[in-house]
Amino acid sequence: MPQRHSKNNNDLAFFTYDERKKLGYGTQKERLGKDSIKPFDSCCICLQPIIDPLSCNKGHLFCKECIFECLLSQKKDIKRKLASFTAQQKNDKEDELEKLTAEKQRELDAFDRQNNSAVPHQQVAGHPDDRHVFHGANSVRVTSYEEEALRTMKAFWLPSATPGAAERVQSPSTDTVCPEGNEKLKLKDLFPIVFTDVPYREKKEVDIDGFKYMCPSCSVTLTNTTTLVAISTCGHVFCKKCADKFVATGKECLACNKPCKAKNLVTLEKGGTGFSGHDENLEAKAFKHVGSGTGMGLARPTTKL
Repeated sequence: MPQRHSKNNNDLAFFTYDERKKLGYGTQKERLGKDSIKPFDSCCICLQPIIDPLSCNKGHLFCKECIFECLLSQKKDIKRKLASFTAQQKNDKEDELEKLTAEKQRELDAFDRQNNSAVPHQQVAGHPDDRHVFHGANSVRVTSYEEEALRTMKAFWLPSATPGAAERVQSPSTDTVCPEGNEKLKLKDLFPIVFTDVPYREKKEVDIDGFKYMCPSCSVTLTNTTTLVAISTCGHVFCKKCADKFVATGKECLACNKPCKAKNLVTLEKGGTGFSGHDENLEAKAFKHVGSGTGMGLARPTTKL
């Protein structure tokens, strides 16, 4: 069967649709594979299987050691920023006091020059204050104002006098935040997570795919496609169907019979991608345009996966 002429016509002054498509022009979409998906039982910080899992009120899972180290480093950083901000405020007060003192000194010098300009003082040559004495028509009296002007002279051609803007430190926030959701997070807001292991007789079949947890109510194996709900009072994890149908209506945990309320049900965040995106949108997009004069498609990275 002969090929279509429109796809092989390359003598036109513009790109055809097929030529643009071959160069990668436009929006390209690709469904991310299994290797790009973060497992639901992985830590949001180290991306490794969770050890002593803890969850925040937004449903982000962390290893106990990872989240403790993260919050501790945030507290140290806040303490350092507070010290810098306090030192900056102290320096600002000292600079303001120095400016007021210099202004008063300039006023006193001006008053002294106005009253004593007609009768110059006679002092011995070589005296420390000899620079303030008139020595004839060619002498120049250097005042404190002129000294300050020379000291603060902004001359771009002199390295020592090059002006530069001082770096200002903003007042830091004293709240620690969740490294995943960027909402306020305290140590007391974290609660432990308890997954129900798959029975040993079924583990050999399930471990092939790497799934080792199940819902304690319906015994369904938990995967990335399952919406999980954790109870903040005891930490047991159920699938969303069982949580809505039994736990929310019965107001108690089906695993330990501990009372709970609807506000204690926390929906765990799905795995998402293990790189930048952590949501249900598992589709990667790339926008491309044809480069001018090269005939090649230049890729422009996307802002969201």
